[in-house]
Amino acid sequence: MQDLIKKAGQVKLLILDVDGILSNGQIIYSADGTETKAFNVQDGVGIKSLKRYGILTAIITGRSSSIVDKRAREIGIDHVIQGRDDKLCALNELLSTLSPTLNITAADCAYMGDDLPDIKAMQSVGFAATVPNAHSEVINRSDMVTTREGGHGAVREVCDLILKGHGHYQDFISSYILYESKN
Repeated sequence: MQDLIKKAGQVKLLILDVDGILSNGQIIYSADGTETKAFNVQDGVGIKSLKRYGILTAIITGRSSSIVDKRAREIGIDHVIQGRDDKLCALNELLSTLSPTLNITAADCAYMGDDLPDIKAMQSVGFAATVPNAHSEVINRSDMVTTREGGHGAVREVCDLILKGHGHYQDFISSYILYESKN
């Protein structure tokens, strides 16, 4: 676990897939064709916690959905790239825009994905995470497999680990506690 925490401490940018990571992977269409997704509130708090400590966040997803843009705005995701099947190419393009000003390389990134289109991007970053119901090839190539499934708090686990790696976890938790319990 200490190796994972150390690795997470190098992360300057967390990149997330959507379907199967930020959501449970289900795509639900209403009768009028409107697409809906369910997002986890705890994931949102985790993402906001990273922003509080200067760690950037991004979404790279193969699908395009206005609901993703809405959720990203609500929780303060810094960069949203949708409709990109080649996620490695999208990641490299994102890094080329960030590197000149922020000096962020692939080694400074964490990528969280769950299916085959995510593998190349995951292999190119310094820290790769996935969920327990991910494709087995993704699991085999990940540094971390969360205990929770996508859309059920998995992103929060990774955010908490990144905070621990940066030494901010206790400060973050303390901001929500009035006093320590005596248990």
